[in-house]
Amino acid sequence: MKKMRIMGGKPLSGEVTIGGAKNSTVALIPAAILADTPVTLDGVPDIKDVHNLMSILKSMQVSSKFEGDVLTIDPTHILPTPLPNGRIKSLRASYYFMGALLGKFGEAIVGLPGGDDIGPRPIDQHIKGFEALGAQVTNEHGAMYIKAPDEGLHGARIFLDMVSVGATINVILAAVKAKGKTIIENAAKEPEIIDLATFLNNMGANIRGVGTDTIRIEGVDHLAAHNSHTIIPDRIEAGTYLAMAAAAGNGVLVKNIIVEHLDAFLAKMEEMGVQLDYYEDSIFVHPTKSLKMVQIKTAPYPGFATDLQQPITPLMLKAKGEGLIIDTIYPKRVKHVPELIRMGADITIENDVIILHHADQLSGAEVSADEIRAGACLMTAGLMATGVTTIYNVDNILRGYDRVVSKLRGLGAQVEIIDDVKSASAS
Repeated sequence: MKKMRIMGGKPLSGEVTIGGAKNSTVALIPAAILADTPVTLDGVPDIKDVHNLMSILKSMQVSSKFEGDVLTIDPTHILPTPLPNGRIKSLRASYYFMGALLGKFGEAIVGLPGGDDIGPRPIDQHIKGFEALGAQVTNEHGAMYIKAPDEGLHGARIFLDMVSVGATINVILAAVKAKGKTIIENAAKEPEIIDLATFLNNMGANIRGVGTDTIRIEGVDHLAAHNSHTIIPDRIEAGTYLAMAAAAGNGVLVKNIIVEHLDAFLAKMEEMGVQLDYYEDSIFVHPTKSLKMVQIKTAPYPGFATDLQQPITPLMLKAKGEGLIIDTIYPKRVKHVPELIRMGADITIENDVIILHHADQLSGAEVSADEIRAGACLMTAGLMATGVTTIYNVDNILRGYDRVVSKLRGLGAQVEIIDDVKSASAS
């Protein structure tokens, strides 16, 4: 086990470059097995989720190589291997192998997904999609057994009962090689879904309507990569550093951003009084003076992202007045709240609503990052605080934030990751 130690009170300055989108990458890697050729991905973030997915690929005889930010994947010798719980539990996005293996081989055996504990995230919509395409789905001993009929998957009209990024992606992966036309209605619109469809279309898929609530897919027989695919910038990482720059910065330029992907988030920062200068693919964050509280309500894209409600929380603590955060997507995503209270935050939860008041000063403390975005929140709080903040369970941060220590040090932060001897000996 490792922990992160932050010496607070050092204003950040300079520039930071955002990596490729985690939420694209974890779908693109399973999608690569649909190809009949080797695949090259550019702009891949160096995060634990990538290395975990590479180990799952290896178990299927798929070789991969990660150098710099380029990942090459060769699925030409793939074997249809069951993916049991052990490899899957730590990584929720591994459930995309359900759709990818079903699309590739007509069957999949995949352990039920793990990942962050941020409340219930059922996979009933994924199953509904697979069954509509003709597959039989059973749950045996904690693993999903998914099998297409002998004649293969067929196109279908699928209406998702709720907007689900995961279900939208999984149905695309299963349907892209199914016979006939598939129509997904009430589909999620996230940029990462557009990124996946661009990748697949460049290999010969026929996917239209991504970015709207109706996606149309004409099945094809073969997919082959002819060029490398560059992953879009990570809008959640970008939002995290923008909020961090506003909360603890003395002038920071955040580079490699698609501004339109952050419209709802940037609108809230401006409403708070943060001064931002926009450039073609970067944003300069001015030092903040007086800020006012806002109300934030998360919503599916293009609304305010649930993954950004925790990263913006420390910035809100600098504002005057009373602020509210209502997470309509994951109302139980509140594990950062008791940790912030340990640091001196005036923050409470009532009926799944987070209520915030101005905190004159946060103090360094020992806190725990129980999931990725809670960890991002605590990093920013640690940078704002006086004294030393020690964040345990830092592996959760490393699952989702590319080269985070070197990026923070590049901005002037005093931060290090060290082995947690106490946890190691306790375990």
